[in-house]
Amino acid sequence: MKKILVIEDNPDVRENIVDILRLSGYEVFDAPDGKAGVEAALREKVDLIVCDIMMPVLDGYGVLHLLNKQKEGFGIPFIFLTAKSEKADFRKGMELGADDYITKPFDGIELLNAIEIRLAKADKYRQQLQAVFTGDTQPVKEEKEEAPLLSDQREVYTYVKKQVLYSEGQRPKALYYIISGRVKTYRVNEDGKELVTNLYGPGDFFGYAAILEDCPHAEHAQMLEDTDLMLIPREEFTGLMTNNTQVARQFIKMIAHDVNVKEEALVNFAYNSLRKKVAYALIQAYDKLKKTSEGQPVIELSRDNLAATVGVATESLIRTLSDFKSEKLIGLERSVITILNEQKLRNLPY
Repeated sequence: MKKILVIEDNPDVRENIVDILRLSGYEVFDAPDGKAGVEAALREKVDLIVCDIMMPVLDGYGVLHLLNKQKEGFGIPFIFLTAKSEKADFRKGMELGADDYITKPFDGIELLNAIEIRLAKADKYRQQLQAVFTGDTQPVKEEKEEAPLLSDQREVYTYVKKQVLYSEGQRPKALYYIISGRVKTYRVNEDGKELVTNLYGPGDFFGYAAILEDCPHAEHAQMLEDTDLMLIPREEFTGLMTNNTQVARQFIKMIAHDVNVKEEALVNFAYNSLRKKVAYALIQAYDKLKKTSEGQPVIELSRDNLAATVGVATESLIRTLSDFKSEKLIGLERSVITILNEQKLRNLPY
């Protein structure tokens, strides 16, 4: 059963939409404002969102913008619902990545048709992408068969904790896919200070930026723990990017997401307080590296690595973590950090 989220501040309109969708066989969640809508979308892992634009707390544009910055929210089919009909509003919504736009007043059939079309397109895209990744599709160029991007036929290599995969300045040799384990990428300044640029976990690709730019790696890559990687040779990856539109679209989305995340990180570095910087680093690590221990979400990351993700001194990080522990936001035990209050960390006021 497909999950649909309805974000609408007018209770009568929201209730009417929810009733229509439930009668049509969908599992429906609803939220009265944008902030609650973002939280519901990430929590429930919905298949599609119907969202009003003019709302208190956070408008529809803000909802779409925030979801596009989250790995779990990026790419969810999104339909704007609004009483506005000016061209500028349509253009702004589409530029942010909306899939459709329905103007109030509308009838139930119009809404259901729009939802069915968007869900069908999303299903088709996922099927095509899965076929590309598993090899159940024909290559675009019949005369030259390309190996699937992910395949049981590819070699999987095991790397040990702290092993360096590649260094800044080296030419890229392959695209990397994480089967298990964790990887960090980082840069080192002239004084030897390390800044972690990204964290990767199972299911993530990395190393593609240098291949696509046709330039040396701009950072180092190192294992945070014992890690199994599938390697896709550079030539095969570039061939798929050229010949297969589904692969190209997927990596274009990844690049766009990377840009959004880096912009957000720059704002965090430039303007936030130490507490908010550390909270930001914890949430970034939580989103990418979280595990479950005794029913609690935990992060296994050294203090030095965590400090390097936010660009603060390790001593300052440790003091702030101790404050968070006393406030019961986190639990601390050696290199294991237990997240006790995720929402408060995400929305730390100062």
